[in-house]
Amino acid sequence: MEIITFARLLGEREYRFPHTYNIIYMSEKIIPEYIFEASWEVCNMVGGIYTVLSTRASVLQEQHPDKLVFIGPDVWEGKKCQYFTETPQEHAEWKAYTQATYSLAIRTGRWNVPGNPIAVLVDFRPLFAKKNDIYGHVWERFGTNSIAAYGDYDESSMFGYAAGMVVESFYRHYGLSPKQHVVAHFNEWQTSFGIYYIKEHLPEVATLFTTHATSIGRSIAGNNKPLYNYLNEYNGDQMACELNMVSKHSTEKTAAHVADCFTTVSNITAVECAQLLEKAPDVVTPNGFEDDFVPKGRAFTQKRKEAHNLLRRVAETLFGYRLDDNALFVGTAGRYEYKNKGLDVFMESLKRLSEMNPARQVVAFFVIPAYIDRKRLDLAYCLEHPDTPLNSNNRYTTHDLHDFAHDPIMGAIQWFHLDNSEAERVKVVFIPSYLDGQDGIFNKKYYDLLIGLDLTVFASYYEPWGYTPLESVAFSVPTITTDKSGFGQWVSRTPQGIEHSVGVIRRSDYNGPEVATRIAEMINEFASYDEATIKKLRKKASAIAEKALWKHFIRYYEQAYDIALRKRLTVND
Repeated sequence: MEIITFARLLGEREYRFPHTYNIIYMSEKIIPEYIFEASWEVCNMVGGIYTVLSTRASVLQEQHPDKLVFIGPDVWEGKKCQYFTETPQEHAEWKAYTQATYSLAIRTGRWNVPGNPIAVLVDFRPLFAKKNDIYGHVWERFGTNSIAAYGDYDESSMFGYAAGMVVESFYRHYGLSPKQHVVAHFNEWQTSFGIYYIKEHLPEVATLFTTHATSIGRSIAGNNKPLYNYLNEYNGDQMACELNMVSKHSTEKTAAHVADCFTTVSNITAVECAQLLEKAPDVVTPNGFEDDFVPKGRAFTQKRKEAHNLLRRVAETLFGYRLDDNALFVGTAGRYEYKNKGLDVFMESLKRLSEMNPARQVVAFFVIPAYIDRKRLDLAYCLEHPDTPLNSNNRYTTHDLHDFAHDPIMGAIQWFHLDNSEAERVKVVFIPSYLDGQDGIFNKKYYDLLIGLDLTVFASYYEPWGYTPLESVAFSVPTITTDKSGFGQWVSRTPQGIEHSVGVIRRSDYNGPEVATRIAEMINEFASYDEATIKKLRKKASAIAEKALWKHFIRYYEQAYDIALRKRLTVND
């Protein structure tokens, strides 16, 4: 038996807690026979959790063939879901039982991801008629405060509750028993009501709850309040009141306390949980990755060449002049959270980089979905007719924005006087469209462009894990990130620095200018490397990604299942 103190696991010297948290890993784990996992992002690609679940599915399906069931919201209103293949005859009797007994319509099929696990989409809308009764009952039994709910709280909570009902329906219909060791795993506050349902109606099933980022921590950071320097002074309940997050925080905090096993995805988020939710995770389950879709050999070389040429062609058409043959393509991507994703310091770093007069031209691509009107028709026309020059003052965006004047990236471009002139060594291209392969300009998915970059920058201020830098190294693209991302902390255990293919920059509440300078210095250094050095760094990047494959990280989930099942066994005994 190995005992790991939570304080040692965190490795965060700047935080002090009044207690020491212990995680006990048993030498012989209890293995679940059935695993149910619910998330708003099952068969619904809206964020990073989709990547977490969809890439992990293959390993779990291999270990628990067809005894792994994912549950997602049926938000498609009867229409076809591109991520889901429905199999109407599969589990037909169970579907009928669920409709008759629980008044819930479900669709069964397969999730179109590696492993093709069983997936269930549940129509939770019938529960809206009962939501006040459900909220009142959950308040009385668990103390979750739904009175201040607004926005997406209702549909999320009703989906979570419905997911719990789906688990019970399967359990009852197929005659499962406690001897079979069943676990139900719920992700994020959106599914927390499923835990409450299971606790009351199916206590023989062990429950897990994972927060991928605390709702109140993200809100503190997003509202420009200092999260790190003052974290041990914050009270989560008080901040929830101040930031109008009472119900989301309440349901997340309650779920963390009542679940049989509470997990989060990184050490840095574990610190948040202990302070803001007043509950330390039972185990940290870092996000792994699968490289099934990363091309190999000649296919990789060909796809990289295609992507690099396309990025060059769009940039040159936009700028109105040819770039140097050895121009360095640097990229960033993610949700449009200007501070949290580090877009502010990256933009500032480009101005500093331009003052350093880098050895190579640098083109920075911002792949940040924003509020767009449509593809730029003039740009699309010029791409189709290469001899036609672009007649526009907009030399920055590939798509038309609804509001150029108030867009943060456009504002920063003007503030730092990054005019994309031919004489400037540093240029900016803003790609504000979601890259789904049908954006009208690139018509490629994100990964099919990522492979064409030379370097990426993800200078996050708030990033519980950080798939974007991990995806980057998986495609052999060296990256720069910060120690305020879970991935940044994880990779810091190995030699790091841009000379090792991953540069990790220390970030705090107040050192933005320092971060901008360090990013500029790292890009400038990278621009000075010869082709042989860069080739070695690309190989190092791929080697780092291999260490984060799910085959290495799945053991943390096995520990989480074991903790939950042991607790259930203790309670039931």
